[in-house]
Amino acid sequence: MPPTDAPFSGDGRGTTLAWSGDPLLAAKLSVPAVPRVHVPRHRLLDRLRTATDGPMTLVTGPAGAGKTTLAAAWVRDGEPPGPVAWLTLDSYDGAPGVFWSYVVEALRRALPRQQPDGIPVPARPGSVGTSLLTRLAAATERLPGPVVLVLDGFEKVAGRRVPAGLEFLLEHCGPLLRLVVTSRVDPLLPLHRYRAEDRLTEVRGADLAFTPHEAAALLRGHGLKPGDDVVRALMRRTRGWATGLRLCALAVQRTGDPDGFTRSFTGSEQAVSDYLTAEVLDAQPVATRELLLRASVLDRLHPDLVNALTGRQDAEAVLAGLTHESAFVDPVPGTSWCRVHPLFAGVLRAQLRIRHPALVPRLHARAARWLAGAGRTVEALEHAAEAGDWRFGASEAVHQLMVGALCAPPEAGRAERAFSRMPSSVAGAEPALVAAARRLAQHDRAGCRERLAVAERQLRRNGVEPDPEVGLTHALLQLLCASQAEERAGGRAEGRAEESAQAVSDLMGRMPLERLQAHPEIEALRLYGLARAFLGSGRLAEAGRLSTEAAEAAGSAGGAGTAEGAQATGAADVRTAEASLPVRHMSLGLLAVTESAAGALTSAEDHALRSLVMADQYGAPPEHRSGAGYAALAAVAFERDDREVAQRRLEQALACSDVREDPVLATEAAVLRSRLELARGRREAALTALPGPGTADAPWPVQRVALMRSAVALARGDHQAAVAAVHGARTDGPTALVALARAHLAAGRTDRALRLLARAEASPDPSLTDRVSIRLLRARAALLADDRAAARRLLDRALDAARPERLRRPFAEAGPWLRHLLNEAAGAGPAQDRGAWLGVHGSEPPAGLVQPLSSRERDVLLCVQKMMSADEIAAELTLSVNTVKTHLRSVYRKLCVSRRRDAVERGRELHIL
Repeated sequence: MPPTDAPFSGDGRGTTLAWSGDPLLAAKLSVPAVPRVHVPRHRLLDRLRTATDGPMTLVTGPAGAGKTTLAAAWVRDGEPPGPVAWLTLDSYDGAPGVFWSYVVEALRRALPRQQPDGIPVPARPGSVGTSLLTRLAAATERLPGPVVLVLDGFEKVAGRRVPAGLEFLLEHCGPLLRLVVTSRVDPLLPLHRYRAEDRLTEVRGADLAFTPHEAAALLRGHGLKPGDDVVRALMRRTRGWATGLRLCALAVQRTGDPDGFTRSFTGSEQAVSDYLTAEVLDAQPVATRELLLRASVLDRLHPDLVNALTGRQDAEAVLAGLTHESAFVDPVPGTSWCRVHPLFAGVLRAQLRIRHPALVPRLHARAARWLAGAGRTVEALEHAAEAGDWRFGASEAVHQLMVGALCAPPEAGRAERAFSRMPSSVAGAEPALVAAARRLAQHDRAGCRERLAVAERQLRRNGVEPDPEVGLTHALLQLLCASQAEERAGGRAEGRAEESAQAVSDLMGRMPLERLQAHPEIEALRLYGLARAFLGSGRLAEAGRLSTEAAEAAGSAGGAGTAEGAQATGAADVRTAEASLPVRHMSLGLLAVTESAAGALTSAEDHALRSLVMADQYGAPPEHRSGAGYAALAAVAFERDDREVAQRRLEQALACSDVREDPVLATEAAVLRSRLELARGRREAALTALPGPGTADAPWPVQRVALMRSAVALARGDHQAAVAAVHGARTDGPTALVALARAHLAAGRTDRALRLLARAEASPDPSLTDRVSIRLLRARAALLADDRAAARRLLDRALDAARPERLRRPFAEAGPWLRHLLNEAAGAGPAQDRGAWLGVHGSEPPAGLVQPLSSRERDVLLCVQKMMSADEIAAELTLSVNTVKTHLRSVYRKLCVSRRRDAVERGRELHIL
């Protein structure tokens, strides 16, 4: 034992409690061992190393956050600035005499050879004299070097007497004492003053959370080989909670199936549940435990809502205490709401089902009504569904104009998902309207019409005029259903859509302006429904205009950002975001389809990509988003003669349910597949790809199929069948006239072909493809008449028209005569210069004509023009650097250059840039 005048030895009895003679427990004074599988967390070790240059470091976090493990690892491996006195606290250390006896002993063991004045040992457990604290502070002033005192588990020290003594020591100690405190809660010290005086460094629960990289290392330490999906799933459920991850790793070891475990894992997993129940739930007072159990039906907690569920009035104080105690309840910044850790929430729900099973639906029903009254309709619908209170939920959905959210693609919107389990037997007009909206979202037009008929019968049976919201929902669903109808005769679908659109407008006029301003998706859906009907009837200009207006109307709700973001902030705009983003997504996709058909390829590409961005924003899974954008991108790629991209985009479109189920989009996809097959020379496959008679009877799909059948017949040399197919479409628009002219010209009836082309040119607003095709057919006719000068002029005009949109397909399909004409003009005429960007499949390019760049090669060349490095190009285009270099080599080869500057100059000469 050290001499009696050693600085922290007292009178020689420092290893026992003075009043009882009981020995001090060595385990409390020893640095705990780190777990067998330990992940060195260098970012936190470095933080502690820096922090202990100052007087106090506070490490706080919930149970199992890794506070003790971090401090122990730092003491063992983190190179503390000097000797470490460690004290692990327990509930008995709230007595000042016990606490300071252990502190003195810890310091004595850390400094066994120092010889200043002794420190008196407390004589009683309940108090300490000022002499001990004064002598202890004085002794720290004479320390030869830094000494670290670690107080682990300070939350176990109850009362104010120990913190008061610790505050005295911190105020009067020497500059070389370093205090490190770990605790689940902030100690009763003037932390605000320590922060202001820059005397405190804090490591909080958010800092202690494992990063994905650290979580993966922990799993590997347990002999696992986790994939990125497994790590992401565990991080999502545990939020980086150290003990949760460790328990999960042990459980995965037992199951041997990481993927299966992460799919089924919840907070009720036995090891996690036992830990959280013992360490967190059972540590709370009985009244607080009961509040947490009843509030567990909520995803987020609001004091008033919790009071409504529990019948209490003190929820605000209880929740504040739980957040202060780091009891797995965290505040949502800037709001009055709180969140419960997902694993703890799972434990609470499991305990509620065990202890009060009959209470669960009643709690959900109470929550639904409170949330509805607070204007949080989406959350109210979810709780009504959990309560099985379908009539209340449906009535709330209809009266809050949730039709837009309900018409979102399946699994895309929370409102739509809330009713996914609603039985068809629920009576009433509102449940029938909700069911109709859901069936429409699933492209079940027959089911939608059937449920609308049920709603209509119920409204007639009631014998009173329905509320404006009910009538508006009914009319809007009728419009959207009519816009997808397949009947062609007499334009009935279009007529019904216009009638329904007028009914929607009339009902909107009866509603307060502020309600309509809060639901811009209603007008957007009305415009979108009309646009679909007009597209089906072939009125592309009107369809494009209405699609634009629909996207703009839906865009006026964009303040909410994404539904997820609105939810995270507690904003009341969740339902607006859920309703507006899908409508904007669908409208932009429909607009892109109309533009691609009209030859506005650049605009179609832009709107299609924006449509897909909208789908990403509201989290629609690929199979449940609208495929119109993909279909438009496929059409653009095909018109630019990029078959590989066209095929890939077509497959993406066909993976979307609306492309498979909607007659217009399904026909577009079938026609494009047929065109790709024909471009490859597979005529029978091209014919097989087309839908059979009666599959789609709307005017525009019928025309598209007929014109494709004509193209296949012409490729087979059957001119008569080609003409007959066009006549079968019963249309005389410019596209049909061009197809007829092509067939007659191929059959040698040049005069008749020219008359048809004159009629096509005189047609109002022919598409870009039609204008280019007309000039190419006239050039072909001029060649047949041996008027080569006229042919070159017409080819020049065709190239001028096609180049801004990079339209290549009409030239690729023109035939060998085009190559001969370009060869004649090689180096001598505007057609050759302006056509240098053009490539034609099927043979080697003529002398002087460069091989065309692919779409991706052109993107790379555009980046080169901006003087971007290979790394920057890779980041910009989401490619690997090696892929960028491969594209660059291909660009150099095709442009016959060897340097970046030369490639840019050559690209400008050829009008590629």
